[in-house]
Amino acid sequence: MTEPTRGWRRLLAPRLRRVDLAVAALLAVLGFAAVVQVRATQEDGPLAAARQEDLVQILDELANRNDRLRAEVSALNQARAELSTGGDRSEAALAEARRRAQLLGVLAGTVPARGPGLLLTITDPEDRIGPDVLLDALEELRAAGAEAIQLEGPVDLSVDAAQASAGDRVRVVASTALVQGDEGGIVVDGVQLYAPYRFVVVGDSDTLASAVGIPGGVVDNVEQRNGSALVEQRDEVTVDALRVLKEPRYARPAPEDGD
Repeated sequence: MTEPTRGWRRLLAPRLRRVDLAVAALLAVLGFAAVVQVRATQEDGPLAAARQEDLVQILDELANRNDRLRAEVSALNQARAELSTGGDRSEAALAEARRRAQLLGVLAGTVPARGPGLLLTITDPEDRIGPDVLLDALEELRAAGAEAIQLEGPVDLSVDAAQASAGDRVRVVASTALVQGDEGGIVVDGVQLYAPYRFVVVGDSDTLASAVGIPGGVVDNVEQRNGSALVEQRDEVTVDALRVLKEPRYARPAPEDGD
């Protein structure tokens, strides 16, 4: 074989170097990752398996939240207009201040609240309902527009829910904390509660009931732990557990401008 022929064969013969193997391996990994990503994005979401009526219920809940926010914006705009253009601004300002004080009292838990709402009673026969479950229920109720909430327990289930009394009750506010009790039950803001628990909630009863009953929501979460959640809509419920405001240790009113 002549020397030129051997040269051409060496040029045409494949030569695998370490860098070539590394590049090939990297390309293979990138290709595998791309395939996995594409398949993951094509997989059905958690709502794909939901029934049509469940999807309609979820859509209605979102629409209700949007309506509540629009109504709140409208009320605030009206109050602003009355304060800025009213004939007697001082009287309008005083009425608005009183209204705001009452609303803030409800939010702070210092005044009772009464109105339409629901009772959410949660039983826990196997002691598997922890503070996380009750916290999820609380967040769902708040997101659904609950205006006042108190948590009670243990609830006497041997009588009608309208007359059932609770051993202890706690007004739920923004700073409420729920932790596991040392001897079972749940400690809510330092008060020991035991199952069955009951949320007494003031708000739109239809919206609240829909929020806790959506697929994967509060009712499903409780049932997965072998408990039960009973939702009872009421034309009127009373939230009368009150909070005592603590005197601030360090804060004091700031001086007004010019003082």
